[in-house]
Amino acid sequence: MTSSASGRTEPYGTFRTDPSEFVNQRVLVIGKGNSAFETADSLVATAAVIHVAGPHSLRLAWRTHFVGHLRAVNNNFLDTYQLKSQNAVLDGDVRRIERQADGSYLVTVSFVRADEVTKDIPYDRVIVCTGFRIDASIFSDGCRPDLTVNDRFPALTPAYESVNVPDLYFAGTVTQSRDFKRGTSGFIHGFRYGVRALHRVLESRYHDARWPGRDLPADPEALAAAVLERVNRSSALWQQFGLLGDVIVLDGHGGARYLEELPVDLEGPPIGDGGHFTITLEYGPEHDKIDPFDVGVGRIRQNDAERAAEGHYLHPVVRHHRAGAPPVVHHVTENLENEWTSQETHVEPLRAFFARQAASVPA
Repeated sequence: MTSSASGRTEPYGTFRTDPSEFVNQRVLVIGKGNSAFETADSLVATAAVIHVAGPHSLRLAWRTHFVGHLRAVNNNFLDTYQLKSQNAVLDGDVRRIERQADGSYLVTVSFVRADEVTKDIPYDRVIVCTGFRIDASIFSDGCRPDLTVNDRFPALTPAYESVNVPDLYFAGTVTQSRDFKRGTSGFIHGFRYGVRALHRVLESRYHDARWPGRDLPADPEALAAAVLERVNRSSALWQQFGLLGDVIVLDGHGGARYLEELPVDLEGPPIGDGGHFTITLEYGPEHDKIDPFDVGVGRIRQNDAERAAEGHYLHPVVRHHRAGAPPVVHHVTENLENEWTSQETHVEPLRAFFARQAASVPA
């Protein structure tokens, strides 16, 4: 959107939401996320025409598994478009917005799917639903954090610390740069666990507090039981998939300590430099390219432990990390009800993995 629109459109955060104010009006909603479609849905009963515009392809949350993409609860508007109710989704860039003498708008849209065809379209209202960016002006030059993702968020280490300003930490939705457009750090049900991990990082670094965990023997059966107990009940690993993970730290003397909910790429204490295992919940590779409702797309059998790595849905992944070597990976096969309790399919293959890894470690 060009600067000519500044101050002349209505931002999502402040526009008047009473549908009766939009009776028989032509409305443009800029953006293709949940806020845009939520707004469009709310006006269907009163507005004459509603267009939702943006240059990128529409992505549905049920396919990508990213809750920031369009949720089903907000996509009723798509029916009014495809079933010809005079509403539409415009795939294009908004090049210019001009306020007319009568208070209406003339909007120039460049369509990306029609060889850059440009069209001027009249509207009575223009509502902007294009997200937010951090206001870095509150920081002085000596402590201004580096930004990332088109300068929308602070660039962070795995400990939620600014990459360029030591001892400056962030919590909440601004931490979504850590898993942008793929995880849940932009939402309360995700970043609440990131906040807890940050609290533990701060306690560890500044108050010499030990990361919460428990001791257990490093034998394969005990390790497998501990892992499956956690993945069957942990909401943090479920919500912060691939970002937070449990860690089993080996002491080299037949013992281990099971630590819960660490950033998976955190280095140093409390993990240390010795061998350890990480436990995460993850989707399969290219899971967002699979239509979950296409029955013609095959899936592995739920009891096929040998092909567990081919699973597209959320499932446990255990990695053995050793200095100077790539991690050795074990996938626990996906399960329709997310219950990894089968002795044959889940427990025994994981126990055997731990046994193999123990045998590979030099005495």
